[in-house]
Amino acid sequence: MNSNRIHKKGMAGRQIGLFLIGCFLLLAGGARAEEQKYVMSLSSDWRVAGDLPEKALLLSLQGVVNREKPQLYFLYPKDWDFKFSAPLLKYYETSRGMHFQTLSTVDEAVHLLGRKARGYVVWDPKAPTTLVVAFTIAGLTHSLVVTEALIPLMRQYQLPLKADLRKKFRGKSDYEINRWAYQRFWKQCSRKYLVMLGGQRGKVMKPGIADFGVLKGAFFTNLSTDPADSQEYRLAKKIFSEMPPLSMIMGWHVYGKDSEAQYVTLASHYALRVEGLHTLPNMSFNHQIPLSPGYKFHNHHNIQPNKRYIPQKKVYIAFIQTDCLGLGAWTEPGRGDIPYAWEVTMNWYWLAPAMLQFFYDEATPNDYFIGSLSGPGYMYPQAIPAKWRPLVIQKAYTLMKKLDLNAFETMEHSRYWQSDGVNDDLSRQVVSDYFKGMPGAIGFANGYRPAHTFAVQNGRPFLSFDYYLSEKRDEKEAVADLQELANLNAKRPYFLLVHVREWSDIERVKRILNQLGQDFQLVPLDVFFKLAGTEPTFKTRFAGEY
Repeated sequence: MNSNRIHKKGMAGRQIGLFLIGCFLLLAGGARAEEQKYVMSLSSDWRVAGDLPEKALLLSLQGVVNREKPQLYFLYPKDWDFKFSAPLLKYYETSRGMHFQTLSTVDEAVHLLGRKARGYVVWDPKAPTTLVVAFTIAGLTHSLVVTEALIPLMRQYQLPLKADLRKKFRGKSDYEINRWAYQRFWKQCSRKYLVMLGGQRGKVMKPGIADFGVLKGAFFTNLSTDPADSQEYRLAKKIFSEMPPLSMIMGWHVYGKDSEAQYVTLASHYALRVEGLHTLPNMSFNHQIPLSPGYKFHNHHNIQPNKRYIPQKKVYIAFIQTDCLGLGAWTEPGRGDIPYAWEVTMNWYWLAPAMLQFFYDEATPNDYFIGSLSGPGYMYPQAIPAKWRPLVIQKAYTLMKKLDLNAFETMEHSRYWQSDGVNDDLSRQVVSDYFKGMPGAIGFANGYRPAHTFAVQNGRPFLSFDYYLSEKRDEKEAVADLQELANLNAKRPYFLLVHVREWSDIERVKRILNQLGQDFQLVPLDVFFKLAGTEPTFKTRFAGEY
């Protein structure tokens, strides 16, 4: 039985106990009680018919409570996309001296913290999109999000009803529900942030980013960005167009409705930066924890000043682990054993500074950070209007300098769903814009799967991935693939850049490396770029110029 469940049986006895807890905290000293922080573990049940109603209540409570100051933090289950909630909590305790009181049940959390809410909003599990709307209203009214079954708990604490979405939207389309919300609430919402509350839908929803949207008074939506869904697409396009360039779209597209490429393409068309995923946890808390006093970000650079880097007749190989620091391999065994490059989610510099410091503080000498992805956030270069592209690159380069990064990665999928998928390349003008806008970058990586954009300028290479290491690829087959690439690219040195999918851990990469043979030499990414810029054996290629 889930400990987050509310049980009517024995409620009176528990309330007496909770009342005594409150009295104890008050007597222990007002100042100390004000500094108290709380932590609660969440289970793996995110079913609409299961524990989602309680979790939605808790996430709205987190957003409301943390408006005053960072007080409520959740420990997410081990199978959550972002794996760092537990180690980050320990980091806060050791590096910041934070003390957390453990909460065990929903009614305990509401008893101790619910007084900070100004009301409640009721959503309808038989029309799950009403949860998306309920979070918007919660952010605007500082309210808690509940289902009908949780109304008695709200009345127990005398919270007033702010909105009731029951029954009125059953049978309505997502377009109709979102249009209704847009007409009533969009003008009141933040223009700096928008929450795309996508990901899983239907029987399961995982709104991990909802607390941040509530904190910021953002508009929540789950509209399709597929042009074929004409009504939803037009409304999504209208909303995106009414946000200033470089505003943030938090969250993720809706699985089964549209594609990641369509979502990011539409955002990039308005120079908006995507910060995924819908499961990004505890941002209302992490957003408010500053860097340590005087802290400066320091990357583990490998280039030695005044040293000449002359490549040998070898296959030089380097690995970039993608899809954000918090996903996949960072918390798995093997990190630090071999030179490895990691994408930095650069907006965390201001969105969650202490969280980014956590990764920098944990990094080993073999962990090398690079800027990503195409801009100050996830964007597609070819989709960014030419008039905005220099500003996007400038903003990204400013963050790179603050984070001590000297390599950058781009990704281009803006035509991904319109063709056979072989359109990942950048034009000559776009590549030139990056060279010009990032004068201190020593090299650039491009792509996700293999792409064909290659260039070099003043010893600074712009290289596409030659191989995509999926977590599903058999290790022996991956070894054979890499050896085949070396045979096909017979001229030496050959510079083989590998994208490692987020769920492939470093132990797996090490096993593959050990089978490649002596002709292969693993080097840190910055050394890889330096060698490739010294003796570029690749052909210069741009989109449309093959």
